Amino acid sequence: MNKKRFLAMLTFLALALALTACGGDKKEEEKKDTTGEKTGENVSVDIGMLKLTSSAPLFIAIEKGFFEEEGIDAKEVWFDAAQPIAVATTSGDVDVGATGITASLYNMVAGGEELLIVADKGREQEGYSSTAFLVPNDSDVEKIDELKGKRIGITQTGSTYHYMAGKVLEEHGLSVQDVELVPLNSIPGLMDSLESKQVDAVLLNEPNISVAVDEGYGKVITQIGDEIDYQTSGIFFAKKFAENEDAAKRFLKAYIRATNYYYDAVLVKEGDEIVPGENYDEVIDIIAKYTDQEPDLIKKGLPYMDRDGKLLDSDIQTQVDWYAKEKLIDETIDASDIVNTDLLEEALNELGK
Repeated sequence: MNKKRFLAMLTFLALALALTACGGDKKEEEKKDTTGEKTGENVSVDIGMLKLTSSAPLFIAIEKGFFEEEGIDAKEVWFDAAQPIAVATTSGDVDVGATGITASLYNMVAGGEELLIVADKGREQEGYSSTAFLVPNDSDVEKIDELKGKRIGITQTGSTYHYMAGKVLEEHGLSVQDVELVPLNSIPGLMDSLESKQVDAVLLNEPNISVAVDEGYGKVITQIGDEIDYQTSGIFFAKKFAENEDAAKRFLKAYIRATNYYYDAVLVKEGDEIVPGENYDEVIDIIAKYTDQEPDLIKKGLPYMDRDGKLLDSDIQTQVDWYAKEKLIDETIDASDIVNTDLLEEALNELGK
């Protein structure tokens, strides 16, 4: 081969390599152009939540890499109370909120704020200990209808505890007007008031029910889940995040995998008894890590939630109507304006469920 032909071939190869590199750079630039709105792109998602056991599926999805596998860069945003999470979700300061469904949330929606309740994060279910009515251990009260004229401790007016007290009383022919509801602002306040007998009864959740019973100052007269079906808390989507349907469904696919993992580890029953599953200790350790609680305390009571994260959506309108009846919300709303179960159903279909 002569020198001229050799140099020409070298020049041709150099140009070909340069064009290939340019094409590669262009593709790389396209990959980096992540607006979070194209199918399959990685999306950063801020999740507002509390350090509660009922957030277990979120902890699991983060810890086990389920979010990462769906291209969701999940970032925990910690709150100290439920209401600010709803506020942050409606304002878009967080993309996803995980907290209780309360009168204040419905009031926000009635006032024009927007969010969607898309999945279960905890409910009262027959046969599972989640929330209960307790009385002092030496009380002669044995049944709900014997609470007429009594002082009942709740967390706050308009709270999930207020709702549970009212609905269960109504199941037994009473109403909140037949008792004195005493807002005590916190779970420790409820426990202290029960132990010191400043109230005649309280509502408590697990593991605090087990603590009061084990320490001998409280006794259960009924479990809320044995009285009513009640969607206590949920997963909320900010409007903008819900509009990105691809990312929203990927988030929910990871969440469903986590609720499966949680349910199979800690909620499966044989007869009337919960039987620890294969991943029981792992799930307890994950919850302990994220809630800063001792594993033995967590084991005393793990909240029920649907295995596939399905929302008890029919209960949302029931709640709205009750709060409106009690004048705890300014005006009634249509539950269909704040509930979206389609995204979860589509995510379940994509998972082959």
